[in-house]
Amino acid sequence: MASQRDTVTMTDPEVSALLSYARKMHLATINPDGSPHLVTMFFGLAEGRIAFWTYRSSRKALNLARDPRVTCLVEDGDDYFELRGVQVAGTVERIDDLAGVTEIGALIAGRMPDVPRDALATYVAHAAPKRSAYLVEPVRVASWDHRKLLT
Repeated sequence: MASQRDTVTMTDPEVSALLSYARKMHLATINPDGSPHLVTMFFGLAEGRIAFWTYRSSRKALNLARDPRVTCLVEDGDDYFELRGVQVAGTVERIDDLAGVTEIGALIAGRMPDVPRDALATYVAHAAPKRSAYLVEPVRVASWDHRKLLT
């Protein structure tokens, strides 16, 4: 008999579909005192990896400069039997060159419904020089889809 954990684990295509559909994630970095720093971030996918950007002087950027480990949580659903999520633990690759940051910024902003399409390039060009971008290299992926409990 399969365990409940095995029953709700998502397949690789299901994980990819959720990451492609979702726009926001919870990002955890490690503060200097060892406590977690948890924020909600817009993200995109670059070559299948979670990609995000942030201001270079932000707490998360300072944390990642000191310790590149992250945990990302992408979730969906409101009721128990709708809950599904993907947790990706890994390390980040930092991108500082303007072209790379701009590319990641355009990817993320393009998934944000409140950014008018005609203002997208202007917004990204204005924000990119002040930011760093990051790609998450997964070390461990966990997933669940409680909708599978109903089948």
